[in-house]
Amino acid sequence: MSSKEALSLKNTRDAEDEGDPKCCMAQDTGPFRGPANESKRTQKTQSQGKEQQEAQLRVVGPDDGRSSEADGDFVIGGVFSMHYYMHTVDHSYTSLPEPLQCTGRMDSRELRFSRAMVFAVEEINNSSDLLPGVKLGYQVHDSCNSAPMAVKVAFQLVNSLDPMFDTGEQCTGSATVTAIVGESGSTPTISMLRITSPFGIPQVSHYASCACLSDKKQYPTFFRTIPSDQFQAAALAHLIRHFGWTWIGAVRSDSDYGNNGMAAFLQAAQEEGICVEYSEAFSFINPVSRVQRVADVIRRSTARVVVAFVASGDMRILLEEMDRLPSPPRQWIGSESWVTDPDTLRFGLCAGAIGFGIQRSVIPGLRDFLLDLSPQKVSNSPMFTEFWEGAFGGTSTGVGVEEKVCDGSEDIQQLQTPYTDTSQLRVTNMVYKAVYAIAHAIHSIVCEERENSTVNCEKNLNVKPTQVLERLRRVNFSRNGYQVSFDANGDPVATYELVNWQIGESGKMEFVTVGRYDASLPPDQRFYIEREITWLKNSTQVPVSVCSESCPPGTRKAIQKGKPVCCYDCIQCAEGEISNNTNSSDCLICPEEYWPNAERDRCILKPVEFLSFHEVLGIILTACSVGGACLAITTATVFYHHRASAIVRANNSELSFLLLFSLALCFLCSLTFIGRPSEWSCMLRHTAFGITFVLCISCVLGKTLVVLMAFRATLPGSNAMKWFGPPQQRLTVVSFTFVQALICTLWLVLSPPFPIKNLTTYKEKIILECDVGSAIGFWAVLGYIGLLALLCFVLAFLARKLPDNFNEAKFITFSMLIFCAVWITFIPAYVSSPGKFTVAVEIFAIITSSFGLFFLLFVPKCFIILFRPEKNTKKHLMEKTSNDIRY
Repeated sequence: MSSKEALSLKNTRDAEDEGDPKCCMAQDTGPFRGPANESKRTQKTQSQGKEQQEAQLRVVGPDDGRSSEADGDFVIGGVFSMHYYMHTVDHSYTSLPEPLQCTGRMDSRELRFSRAMVFAVEEINNSSDLLPGVKLGYQVHDSCNSAPMAVKVAFQLVNSLDPMFDTGEQCTGSATVTAIVGESGSTPTISMLRITSPFGIPQVSHYASCACLSDKKQYPTFFRTIPSDQFQAAALAHLIRHFGWTWIGAVRSDSDYGNNGMAAFLQAAQEEGICVEYSEAFSFINPVSRVQRVADVIRRSTARVVVAFVASGDMRILLEEMDRLPSPPRQWIGSESWVTDPDTLRFGLCAGAIGFGIQRSVIPGLRDFLLDLSPQKVSNSPMFTEFWEGAFGGTSTGVGVEEKVCDGSEDIQQLQTPYTDTSQLRVTNMVYKAVYAIAHAIHSIVCEERENSTVNCEKNLNVKPTQVLERLRRVNFSRNGYQVSFDANGDPVATYELVNWQIGESGKMEFVTVGRYDASLPPDQRFYIEREITWLKNSTQVPVSVCSESCPPGTRKAIQKGKPVCCYDCIQCAEGEISNNTNSSDCLICPEEYWPNAERDRCILKPVEFLSFHEVLGIILTACSVGGACLAITTATVFYHHRASAIVRANNSELSFLLLFSLALCFLCSLTFIGRPSEWSCMLRHTAFGITFVLCISCVLGKTLVVLMAFRATLPGSNAMKWFGPPQQRLTVVSFTFVQALICTLWLVLSPPFPIKNLTTYKEKIILECDVGSAIGFWAVLGYIGLLALLCFVLAFLARKLPDNFNEAKFITFSMLIFCAVWITFIPAYVSSPGKFTVAVEIFAIITSSFGLFFLLFVPKCFIILFRPEKNTKKHLMEKTSNDIRY
């Protein structure tokens, strides 16, 4: 991990928290004074000046950067970032430059990593199964998390820094180490690989997780026991999508670790539909103003979730700045570099933070090994001396500084530091596995199993690093229940724990494993949560972090101009469209016979509409139709009962009965227009209407002709009535009706009416109606009726002033006037009326015109027959005639 250490780099502010690391170094006496430091002080000349001497006192570790070593048949190198900074001085160019040295506060967690390597080596040396009879040696170096020191260490591991002269023709030399464990950070690791790769020396890192290191073309000798950040980035994106966060902030370390990790995460987030409000980079070496600017961006942002792909040292600096001023609560999502770092637990603003960490493990015997620091061991090691002095350092009182002397009575068993904390062995196990992987590779080269199941190892065999490199690619073993193998890129199987920062029963923040992520499983099974998560503000409710609230079903997303796709407005679906999912980007058009419900989230069948017998309008029209037919039948009954009376006989009783019959049919034919249209009802309604009305008009026309012929028959010498007697009247009615019947027959044969579903008049409902089929046939039927009505009106108008006993012509005139007016009005009303009202208009026209004929032609006669019987006499009719003639 690029700056994991850089991130783990505890900056100098930590000196205030854990004591001044120069505790006993400033003393003239003390059992743990580092001999290397002491010799340096004596070697310094007075010409270097007081400032150089003070700076030299702050420098820790030997000149070559080596913290511990042990000889062996095969030597393994180890490189760790046990200090935060590299000591630098201004060069005067008047003397030789000083060697590179580490300075600053020691990272006791990295010291634990280095001790885990030594523990693994000693455990292997004591093993009878792995490399029996072979002793492994080690060289552990401190790179102080800097590329220059890492390069120096790489050169030293390749062939040491001891002077060597060769006057022969060839200058060759084998590498000092067989393989290397480390470095902790990605950037120093990359620097080392530029040196060691040409020599074929394999390098197995326990903490360098940059995805860039998987490129075998650039780094062919690199392996690691920690998963690549490519997997972690995908896991983080999956985690964020799982909880529905689509609007997040992102901060990263300005290093190979942070930049590459964040780039991989942003790509995975984009594929998951996650939008990033901001992406800020910083480093612990940046000015304070840069860190303040990043903190201000986080405070002002609207995203409640912040993804931090940050090394632990950088994260501590950012959190200290965030703690300085109050800020809105944020849900922190952490990379494994800092989310499992115990040093960051003291920041309460990160309570509820979650992130993926390396699996927690158990290494039997490691804790006892770490605590086995006798006074002699401490005094013999400058690194242990510095650690001891830093852990049990002096305290400040008043103006001056009172420093206590470390006398060896301190109890390390009671010490609470990352060095002694073995409850969260995550990265430490990666070191342990790296050593064992190298040991197994060497074992496969120098050892062979004999027939008696004994293992024989040739420790004097000249093993080249390239051989170890080749065997490392095929390593596959299990240790303490943990499988170790490498894929083609030198990466292990990616498995993570989902770690949640929760407040324990003791009131302190602690790491709690709440889920798992296993990249070796199918995509839908990789991530699962096994315990309840505690979120920010100690809440169990998942926080919400979206740019725009989810669009409910029935609406669609409309992207806000100039903003990311996660920022949108919710627009209701247009008429006839639905969306049945949350956050739909488009609305779906309902099928032709369907229509959206009120919420516009599903399509429902359109209601079917037609003029029904059960609705109010249908009931009224039915009542009028049946009532008109009943009146016609009743009138016919009255006329039949008084058929011998003068008024019935004078008004052509045969045509009157036929007219009443046809009127009854006209009233009843309107019933065929009510109800659900069918194939038969559509054909019947139009043909019945056309024929019955022609029959009715033909009777009225016959009565009009009778009036005209009767008047002409009274003239001297006229015999017109003999040409228009009852047979001729019947023939006239039959002839006119036959023509209409012929038109209807042709209409039904060629293109009859048929039922249709009208989907255009109303978008939200279906109108069941009858299509006329042939428009020519329909208008021919209506035109023929109109022609007869017009002819009847003209003839009646001409006969309107005939003598009173023939005054039926006046009523015929008015009835035809009403009839024509109704049907002339019907045409535009019929064309413009929507849906079922078209049928209602047609029924209304039929009933109205029928009532017009009935009332004007029969009501006056019925009134005389029933209420003025004295006028229903031949004498009365003749008197009217004589008076009219005299007039």
